Amino acid sequence: MRIGIDARELCGRATGAGRYLGGLLTEWSTSDRARAHEFVLYAPQPIALRLDARRFATRQVAGSGGTLWEQVSAPRVAARDHLDVWFAPAYSAPLTLRVPMVVAIHDVSFVAHPEWFTWREGAKRRLIVKKSAHRARTVVTISEFTRGELIERLAIAPDKISVIPPGIAHPAPRTPHQHPAPHPAPHPAPGTSTQHPAPSTRHPDRCPPNVLFTGSVFNRRHVPDLIRAFAPIARAHPDAFLDIAGDNRSFPFEDLPAVVAAERLDGRVRFHRYVTDEQLAGLYANAAAFAFLSEYEGLGLTPLEALAAGVPPVLLDTPVARESCGNAALYAPPRDLRAVTQQLERLLFSESTRAAILAAASAVLAKYQWPRAARDTLAALESSRP
Repeated sequence: MRIGIDARELCGRATGAGRYLGGLLTEWSTSDRARAHEFVLYAPQPIALRLDARRFATRQVAGSGGTLWEQVSAPRVAARDHLDVWFAPAYSAPLTLRVPMVVAIHDVSFVAHPEWFTWREGAKRRLIVKKSAHRARTVVTISEFTRGELIERLAIAPDKISVIPPGIAHPAPRTPHQHPAPHPAPHPAPGTSTQHPAPSTRHPDRCPPNVLFTGSVFNRRHVPDLIRAFAPIARAHPDAFLDIAGDNRSFPFEDLPAVVAAERLDGRVRFHRYVTDEQLAGLYANAAAFAFLSEYEGLGLTPLEALAAGVPPVLLDTPVARESCGNAALYAPPRDLRAVTQQLERLLFSESTRAAILAAASAVLAKYQWPRAARDTLAALESSRP
């Protein structure tokens, strides 16, 4: 079977959907079952992932990689490749391509919260994603929460939705107190490790009382509130720092340095716009707590990655947060900054609290394995063929 794949998320700095696709491709490159198939990757630029060119042919299709590329340029080239199925790993697919399709939709925030998007971007996503989902033979999603959202908000038939949790990257171990390099470089695609070792159980005395946030900065993740909740900790503990690793993609724009200045936290909050795997491992090694105050996610992968690195998280108490992390996290009610501060203090300074969270982590992380995700996604592609 010839499987065409929209691989543009692997161009340049791979983030959420790019890391998701990279994890699947890495597994398929070593899977005996996947050897029965040929993969054809379509992208506007060279992809940042090394694969066997004989099994993973790459078609570099000129264009910006936007909607016109997806709907016109890529399908024009793909139509000549005699594909059996098309895999769209990031929400939408070329609607004119006449082959069976499997589409991965990770969340429907553009429908649930249109205020987080420009009018043009939101309208485009709502139109194309809904049409792609109805056109697809199978819609893959990453959580039961998002499955419910797809049924309710996009009217997708329940029997065409397959919930396949992704794998979780495990940061390479680093010596605590080793700070990341000062000049971040592009994040490479996921590595080849598929094992899920038990999370670290580092004693809190071995690392400073640092709090870490990683991920793109969206309004729904309430990073300004995290800065404000961290402020009392910083004032009480001169050795505490907050690291924020991620590009600011908020709309309406949130001026994070202005929040830092208003809280008089200059020098206590460190921004890292983009980090490599090695630099990310350094941030985890120097963190005693992870904070992710998101009110809406398809799943929430970064708290799981933090758990895998031995860093217990504080999350907003939402259904999807409970689904993803269960007992392996502390929770705070939305819009309750005092509760966030208190939960962070528990993780930073209570060894028994940290130990209880990390003891629950292994069972949680067992659900998120790349071999299983790759196997089940490949099965969805195989079953989509008439």
